[in-house]
Amino acid sequence: MPDTAPDAASDELVQMAAGIFDASAAVIWLVDGDRHWVGAETGLGRRDLPRDTAFCLHGLAGTEALVVPDAAADRRFAGDTLVAAPPAIRFFAGQPLLVEGRSVGLLCIMDPAPRPSGLDARQRIMLRALAGQAASQIALRRIAAERDAVEALRRQTLDGVVDYAIITIDMAGLVTGWNAGACNVLGWTEAEMLGQDVSRIFTAEDLSSGSPLRERARAIAQGRNSVNRWYLRRDGGRFWGRGEMSPLCDAAGGLTGFVKVMRDRTGEHLAQRELEAANERYRLVARATDDAIWDWDLEAGRVLWNDALRKAYGHELQDRESAGAWWLTQIHPADRPRVQHSIHAAIDGDGSQWAEEYRFRRADGSYADVYDRGFVIRDEGGRAVRMIGAMLDLTRRRQAEQALRDSEERLGMATAAAGLGTFDYQVDTDTLVWDDRCRALFGLPPGVPVTYQDSFLAGLHPEDRAQADAAVRLALDPAGPGTFAAEYRTVGLCDGVVRWLSAAGRCFFRDGRPVRLIGTAHDISARRQAEAELRELNETLEHRIEERTRSLREAEEALQQAQKMEAIGQLTGGIAHDFNNLLTGISGSLEILAMRVAAGRQDGLDRYIATAQDAAARAASLTHRLLAFARRQTLDPRPVEVNALVAGMAEMIGRSVGPDIRLEVAGPATLPLVLCDPHQLENALLNLCINARDAMPDGGTLRISTAATCLKEDGAAALGLAPGGYVRLSVADTGKGMPPEVTARAFDPFFTTKPLGRGTGLGLSMVYGFARQSGGQAHIASRPGLGTTVQLHLPVHSGAAEAGQQDEAPKAAAIAAGGEVVLVVEDEASIRLLLFEALTQQGYTVLDAEDAASGLALLDTAQRLDLMVTDIGLPGGTNGRQLADAARLRRPGLPVLFITGYAETAVIGQTQLEAGLQVMTKPFSVGALCKRVAEMLAAGAAEMPQDAAGSGRSRWPGPGQDPRPADGDRL
Repeated sequence: MPDTAPDAASDELVQMAAGIFDASAAVIWLVDGDRHWVGAETGLGRRDLPRDTAFCLHGLAGTEALVVPDAAADRRFAGDTLVAAPPAIRFFAGQPLLVEGRSVGLLCIMDPAPRPSGLDARQRIMLRALAGQAASQIALRRIAAERDAVEALRRQTLDGVVDYAIITIDMAGLVTGWNAGACNVLGWTEAEMLGQDVSRIFTAEDLSSGSPLRERARAIAQGRNSVNRWYLRRDGGRFWGRGEMSPLCDAAGGLTGFVKVMRDRTGEHLAQRELEAANERYRLVARATDDAIWDWDLEAGRVLWNDALRKAYGHELQDRESAGAWWLTQIHPADRPRVQHSIHAAIDGDGSQWAEEYRFRRADGSYADVYDRGFVIRDEGGRAVRMIGAMLDLTRRRQAEQALRDSEERLGMATAAAGLGTFDYQVDTDTLVWDDRCRALFGLPPGVPVTYQDSFLAGLHPEDRAQADAAVRLALDPAGPGTFAAEYRTVGLCDGVVRWLSAAGRCFFRDGRPVRLIGTAHDISARRQAEAELRELNETLEHRIEERTRSLREAEEALQQAQKMEAIGQLTGGIAHDFNNLLTGISGSLEILAMRVAAGRQDGLDRYIATAQDAAARAASLTHRLLAFARRQTLDPRPVEVNALVAGMAEMIGRSVGPDIRLEVAGPATLPLVLCDPHQLENALLNLCINARDAMPDGGTLRISTAATCLKEDGAAALGLAPGGYVRLSVADTGKGMPPEVTARAFDPFFTTKPLGRGTGLGLSMVYGFARQSGGQAHIASRPGLGTTVQLHLPVHSGAAEAGQQDEAPKAAAIAAGGEVVLVVEDEASIRLLLFEALTQQGYTVLDAEDAASGLALLDTAQRLDLMVTDIGLPGGTNGRQLADAARLRRPGLPVLFITGYAETAVIGQTQLEAGLQVMTKPFSVGALCKRVAEMLAAGAAEMPQDAAGSGRSRWPGPGQDPRPADGDRL
């Protein structure tokens, strides 16, 4: 084998190796025992290499390539004759030639110039591939040299080559020889393949294209044919084979068949493909990513950037310097020393990774918060030679984090409003997280640590513990529903209180394993108590459903109320300004009245009284408008006159947008009705006007217009609507406008271009959702510098308008005819005095109390009482509602009129007022109060028995008073 003379194939192989690796010399160095020689060389000019050279000794010591970046700097080779004397080798790479698992030599690459970086992974693969081909040639030459040996020796040789499949076929393609290597590689035994068509080892694609026949033709024409392709194994699998086919001739030179030698190189082939794919992915990622990817050649001091440097930061690639110093100059001066120190520590140390956050200057001079991370590539000596990294703009992430914090805050407000506690069970770490509301449901104080075993299970009622634990385990079961729902009792771990809870949650899985169970729990003790009472009273199922539905509706309304608060906050400045003006008018008028009365002057008093009354009336109008705007309710579609609604809001919109913005309202005299929730339409219009105001910080024109339109099929389809009649409400501004990419996302929830803290990004999404829910559509058009127009299309309603509810002027209240007794409970002395005077002038006997305790003292006497008027917010720990409940326990059926400055739900909670209870919202006129008192007394008289009503006795007797009619029982 080794003694064979050099051939053209070996010479071509070393020439190819020298060319591929750009080396001055390439050598096939062969050894056999004590013999050694050069099988083929190019560029060396000699074939007498010493056997004891260090390169040979170290290269043949292993099976992997020996790579010497600089032989002169390596103590192992610095004294070698090939280094110290011509050819003065500096760089050397040698791959052992393995034939049948034995090193028979080296494929060497030599160069007089050192290569500090040695060979990269791809070059090593290529060197190994060339060495494999050289080894294959040596194997073929061995076979050719020994083919005339005896059959036993031939069989022994063929069967000994277990890594190579050696197959011989005749001219018809039938197998005539099949060695043990072929059995190992392909799976068929020799007995199974002899006499069989060799085509069964080829893939269907190669057979259909005629590749096997072309391979034989090229082998005949060229003397051999090297080919790499996919082959089939006996089990149907594929492998990548690399080898050669050569013709076989008889002694006379006649062609008798072919010999095919190949080896399984699937691993190398896939590794090469993966390397090529990785390089391609790197190129694609560098072109496609938004990250600014950089490649720093530390030896040359050059930095290459991808196009994202221009897209994300505005720096043109041709304008910036390629040196690393340019990058450092773009870092904020306050961050530069820290970043410079950390990156050089990574380069000069032995680590492979580096990461920092800092501020990077954009081309326009502004700074972006970035997260930069890089990977250090080192040579075999551990010296950093290259660094590759990516710079990520954190602007969007910071905005998303803020949006997440805002969302979590809103969620916290919503869950607090709905009385929900939240839980998060992290299965992998057996960690349980409760919020303070959930802790309270288990009788625990805020902030105490909790666990599944000692808090959740321990806090459950003994009768419910197994059922609740089983519900959790079912939710964690990958084969289960993945949801958790249970109702159970807790026994407070600290307070001992028994509560009924309803809990629901969802389990999240990863790779078929439960990871987290997240959900909510709320107190349903009241509901359970109600259900028990309902069962005792045999109430209908319908009533229970209504109760549950009402609870859910209230929770939904609480969430909507939280969302409305942002819009209400926009009004605060204007309303505060107006109220200050109105209060100035009221207080000033009263001061002048006091001064004139003190001076004994009666002239002009009417004018100041009228001024104070007018200011008070306008203040009441503002208060009622604000409360109406902030009411908590779901959609309540009603026929709406859009023009009338816009006209009614014009004054409030004008105050909201401020004096620098001119407000224009335009539209036809009449419009068809639309069916929608008028309050939600008001909310949508106000949101659009506030957005328009924010788009015009230096002032401008806000135009609100209406029109009736009939959309045909094409126009309706373009807007995503059904053909038909619509009313179009447009809000246009002359502000700065938006670019197309911002306009496209304007309706997305939580998307906002306003600075942090100036908006939630929900305004336009709420407008869009309202329009779609009302059967219409919202559309936005904007151009930078030309302003923005938002249009709402609402479908025309064919029904009639609802009868308007006019606020009647208070009529003079009826004078009391029966000397009725009214108890007034009000902690504000001025209001209590006014109520006392107003009701006394109407002929009522008025008793007054400043708090609930004083009122209860009067209720506990035998004093006749026909009506109680009480404020809601009373001092002393007992509010007006609690006082009313206590009063009606003492005097069943006693009418009670609540007066309050809050919404009605502050009195009744989640239930309706029972008969005999009414509420008036402050401020109200004296006439309206007297009229309501008279109506309630009249209604109470109608409910009394006739003999009691006409007897003059107290309608609602106190403790110890005879409830039977009797004469003379009147104050």
